[in-house]
Amino acid sequence: MHAMLLIALYAFAGAAATGLAGACVLRLIRRRSLTASLAVVAAVGVVAMLAGTLAVAWAMFLSPHDLSVVTTVVAMAAVVSLATALMMGRWVVARSRELTDAARSFGDGGAFAAPDGPATAELESLSRELAATSARLADSRERERALEASRRELVAWISHDLRTPLAGLRAMAEALEDGVAADPDRYLKQIRAEVERLNDMVGDLFELSRIHAGTLSLSLARISLYDLVGDALAGADPLAREHGVRLVGERVEPVPVEVDGREVSRVLGNLLVNAIRRTPADGTVAIAAERTDEGVVVSVTDGCGGIPEEDLPRVFDTGWRGTDARTPPAGAGLGLAIVRGIVEAHRGRAAVRNIPGGCRFEVTLPTAR
Repeated sequence: MHAMLLIALYAFAGAAATGLAGACVLRLIRRRSLTASLAVVAAVGVVAMLAGTLAVAWAMFLSPHDLSVVTTVVAMAAVVSLATALMMGRWVVARSRELTDAARSFGDGGAFAAPDGPATAELESLSRELAATSARLADSRERERALEASRRELVAWISHDLRTPLAGLRAMAEALEDGVAADPDRYLKQIRAEVERLNDMVGDLFELSRIHAGTLSLSLARISLYDLVGDALAGADPLAREHGVRLVGERVEPVPVEVDGREVSRVLGNLLVNAIRRTPADGTVAIAAERTDEGVVVSVTDGCGGIPEEDLPRVFDTGWRGTDARTPPAGAGLGLAIVRGIVEAHRGRAAVRNIPGGCRFEVTLPTAR
C-alpha cells in the first residue's frame, strides 16, 4: 500500500509539473491559432504521461532496457496524438475561416450563406445564429430603405406644398404694398387662409416629429367614446357641407375608453377629413364605434372608390398621398401617419381595407379597465 502511494505521488508530481508548464504555454499563445492550442494540449497529455512514467521508473530503479521500452511506447503515442491534434485543429480552423468569410459577406450588405460540409456543434450553432442575425439585418436594411424613401418623398412634397402658398402670399403682399389690389379685404382674407394652412402643416410636422422621437406625452383619462365621436362629427361637419358630403354616425356605442382625449380627437378628425376630401359630392362618410373581443373598434368608411391593393401597405407611411387623382388640394400626406403614431402610442393599431365603392379605416383601442 505504501509503495502504491509513492508511485501515485511520483506520477502526480511529474504530470503536475508538465501540466503547469503546458498551462503557461497556452497562456502565452492564447491569441494564436486553435491548431497550436490543440497541439499543446495533446503534447501536454503525452508529456505528462511520459514524465509520470519516468518519475515512477526512476523511483522503482527500472532497468535501462525496460525504461527504453516504456519511453518508446510513450513516444509513439505522442506522435499519434500530435498528428491527430494537428489534423483536428486544421479542420476546425478551416471551418472557422469559411464561417468568417460567410459572415463577412452579410456584413458587407449581402445575405449570409452557411458553409457546406460538417462542422462541430458549436460552429453549427454559431452558423444558425449568424443566419438569424443576417435575416434581421436584411429586414432592418429594408425598413431603413423604405424610411429613407418616405423621407425623400416627404421633403419633396413639403417643398412643393410650401412653395405654392408662399408664392401666393408674396404676390398678394406685393399687390397690397404697391396699392394695386382691387379688393384689399379679399386679399387679407386669402392671406389669413394661407397662413392657417401653413400653420396646420407646421403643426402636423411637429406632431409627427414627437411621435418619431418617442416624446409624445399622453394624458390618459376615462372618456366615453360616444362623446369623442360626437365632437369629431361636429368639427368635420362644415368641411362636409362645403364638399357636399353626408356625415353619418351609426352604431356608436357609449363604450368607455382610457385615452388622451385631445390626441384621439385628432385621430378621428384626421380620418374624417381624409374621408371627406376623397369622397365625391353627394357621397357618404360613415363613422361607427363598437366593442369587440380585441377592444373598441372605431371605423370610418368613405366613398373614394378604393385604394390599389399594392398601395394598401403604404397608406399609413409618412408622406404617402396615393395617386394624383386621390391627392387633396392641401396637406402633405402626414395625417394618416399621425393617426398610426397616436394609436400605437395608446397600444392600439390602425388598419385599412377596401370595401365596395370605397375603403374602411379601422382604429382599435383598448377598452377601459
